[in-house]
Amino acid sequence: QSLFAAPTIAQLASSIEQGSDAEPVSSAITIPRAARDGHLPLSFSQERVWFIQQLDPGSLAYNTQTLHRLSGMLDVAALERSLNEIVRRHEIFRTTFPEVDGRPVQIIHPALTVKLPLIDLQRLDKEEREAVAQQLIHEELRRPFALTQLPLLRWTLLRLAAHEHVLILVEHHLVHDGWSANVLLSETLTLYEAFAAGKPSPLPELPIQFADFAVWQRQWMEGDVAKTQMAYWKQKLSDSPPSIDLPTDRPRSPQQSFLGATLHAALPPHIGAGLRALSKHEGVTLFMTMFSAFLILLYRYSGQEDLPVGTAIANRRWRETEGLLGMIINNVVLRTQMIGNPPFRELLRRVHTVTTEAYANQDLPFDQVVTAVQPGRDATRNPLFQIMFNFHDPPMPDLKRPHLMVSLDESISNGSAKFDMNVLVVPRAEQYLGKHPQSGTEEFLLVWEYNTDLFDESTIARMLEQYQILLANIVAHPEQRISDLRILPDAEKQQLLIEWNTPQTHYPHTRCIHELVEEQVALSSDAIALVYEEQHLTYAELNARANQVAHRLRQLGVGPETLVGLYLQRSLEMIVGLLGILKAGGAYVPLDPDYPIERIEYMLQDAQIPVLLTTSALSQKIAQQNLQPVYTICLESADEQKQLFRQPVNNIAVGSQPEDLAYVIYTSGSTGRPKGVQITHANVVRLFAATNPDFHFDRRDVWTMFHSYAFDFSVWEIWGALLYGGRLVLVPYLVSRSPEEFYRLLCREGITVLNQTPSAFSQLIWAEENSGTALELALRLIIFGGEALDFQKLQPWFERHGDQLPALVNMYGITETTVHVTRYRLSMADLERPAKSVIGRPIADLRIYVLDQQQRPAPIGVTGELFIGGAGLALGYLRRPELTAERFLPDPFGNQPGARLYKTGDLARYRCDGS
Repeated sequence: QSLFAAPTIAQLASSIEQGSDAEPVSSAITIPRAARDGHLPLSFSQERVWFIQQLDPGSLAYNTQTLHRLSGMLDVAALERSLNEIVRRHEIFRTTFPEVDGRPVQIIHPALTVKLPLIDLQRLDKEEREAVAQQLIHEELRRPFALTQLPLLRWTLLRLAAHEHVLILVEHHLVHDGWSANVLLSETLTLYEAFAAGKPSPLPELPIQFADFAVWQRQWMEGDVAKTQMAYWKQKLSDSPPSIDLPTDRPRSPQQSFLGATLHAALPPHIGAGLRALSKHEGVTLFMTMFSAFLILLYRYSGQEDLPVGTAIANRRWRETEGLLGMIINNVVLRTQMIGNPPFRELLRRVHTVTTEAYANQDLPFDQVVTAVQPGRDATRNPLFQIMFNFHDPPMPDLKRPHLMVSLDESISNGSAKFDMNVLVVPRAEQYLGKHPQSGTEEFLLVWEYNTDLFDESTIARMLEQYQILLANIVAHPEQRISDLRILPDAEKQQLLIEWNTPQTHYPHTRCIHELVEEQVALSSDAIALVYEEQHLTYAELNARANQVAHRLRQLGVGPETLVGLYLQRSLEMIVGLLGILKAGGAYVPLDPDYPIERIEYMLQDAQIPVLLTTSALSQKIAQQNLQPVYTICLESADEQKQLFRQPVNNIAVGSQPEDLAYVIYTSGSTGRPKGVQITHANVVRLFAATNPDFHFDRRDVWTMFHSYAFDFSVWEIWGALLYGGRLVLVPYLVSRSPEEFYRLLCREGITVLNQTPSAFSQLIWAEENSGTALELALRLIIFGGEALDFQKLQPWFERHGDQLPALVNMYGITETTVHVTRYRLSMADLERPAKSVIGRPIADLRIYVLDQQQRPAPIGVTGELFIGGAGLALGYLRRPELTAERFLPDPFGNQPGARLYKTGDLARYRCDGS
């Protein structure tokens, strides 16, 4: 067995590119003729495809198709005779594949006569002719094959004009591979030229047939070389990741459908020339260079550093297989590590090593590799890899013959795809592009086949464009690190940084929160401001009591920037206390009594609160921990009631500025110690100025305060009601934990604006379904926040209420950016979206960026970290300057001096519509 050993391949690899990317060929004949008695086996590649086809007999995934455009004087009789001679020469075209005893076998039939169908369209006008031709081509490509019946290839000839024809060729992959295509074309043209001239066939008889190769391959598997290669692949792929997790437009379906499409692009000749020159300089093949670029694209899209990608090997390393037709091709896995963000030249060296090792072990059939490695089986994925990268560069015959010119059309597709993504590079592609080669130029065709269950055409079109940009930058800057090479088109960068972050509305910061509430008091003093159980306060009553608290706090030294703790159960007094603190010029620090005492202790110590508003009972809990602030005001105590009663009820002027602190809310601590986030009056006021053009809040609105006042969603609930003169209904704690009671409260109080986490709203949907009463909701807005929203869970709600009113809005935000950042209006169409939560676009005075690890814009559809800029950013973390500097960064995108971005730590990606 005259196989190439690994050292031989390694020695040859560095010089392959000096000629071509073709595999070296052995001159010795090593494959004997096999007896034709008994059942003949399939090749291993054939067997794998045969089994896949049994799962879906009507699938077109393993049909291949080519259009030959023929210009000139065509001798149809000579062409038909040529096709018959091809079928006679090659047994594989007279072979069917039935099942015997549970296994597929080859049955070679003695004869098959080809009758070339000729459909004459030349009498139609040009427009109709083209339409009918495309329809006929589409129908021909969509016809499946039966593997037990001849033929497994078919030709159809369309006559468009006297000297213009289209020859459609459709084959099943069991009788064909990429190398076979050019052998078939070459033999057809040679025979046609001879027969048209009245000459006999000039082609010699074949030394072996495909069945001989299939038998020999089974025997080869018993040899030492096969065992050595199997050991190599077991070691190489034993811990390989099961997939490359590219961001998809839709979730993966539970069963592969093999539905697909293709996109094509011609690479500019100067880039192709540059790639060849670079490859020669670096001592690698053109395939290695272009494959390395593809790996960079996958790395940038997935963030994975361990990338298993498949590639097809022609498997024609024996002289007698060069002219053989059939499925000899083999697949190998090129597993490449991107660790360390290497320069491109270093990546080339890694790819060179990976590729030459794979070439040296290429003979082991892929299904045997799968058997050896034993990856976890998954009906939704191919084993070991889901993405392929291939070159199609076999010897191409001269397509110009006497009186006839042939060109190939690769733009057709039967609507199938065998993998998630399969990229094909065709160097020297002039014949596919309908061009004549010119001196000093070379055309490259890029063919991008993709699974349409996973990807939209627009997504693949962007990847195709980005791949070309990446190739151009590699030619210009091969010394750059792989993360620094540019892939974004200028237009997409402009879209991400500018177009999708407008309008950048600026809202003047002239008023404080409490001043806006005082304006509502002047407008509607008798309107109900607060409701809690059976109690309520008008705006005048709320304002008077808050003023008394403010005057009392001023006596204790509270003024601008003073932190005042609020440690109260949900009640009217809680809202009075919040407003009173702001009126005194202070900033409130909410301390929820439902928190563990250890968290309360931590926040009191961290904030160093000088004044605390609380009750006697809660004060005792703090006293037990020796945590008493300088002043503790127990609002319900008789002494404090006397103090408050003596305070004036008029508004107090303390000179507060919009840039002063309004509150400090502590984060949950899920990613470390809780952090106090410092938010100003201006942050809050502009939040409502920026969102109200969408929501139109006014004094007719009735809001719930459902959430803890130590959770920043409550900022939206409390001040959304009071800044616009609306009514705020404080939901009792036990009611908030009972979906049925809460649903009744919504109906009873006529709530118009409801703010909910998705999980809480799911319970409310259930409560409505099971209420059994004819209660009527007054809701006009339901706003989600705090969690990712699974759109599918809203289906029961939409089925009952439609998608007009109440309007459902998904909002994303974080404490450090003042409650809300983005908004997205939902409709019933969103039920078809994947489970990932669409969060929409930024509100009017914020900017959002999805950035990669180098903090550059990630392409549309690619996961990156979310960064936020604009007027909602907090001052920073209380007494944590190092952490503030780490998370609040200078804005690098040329906005106003001193502008900052907040590094959220959340992962996101842009959809192609800008949401």
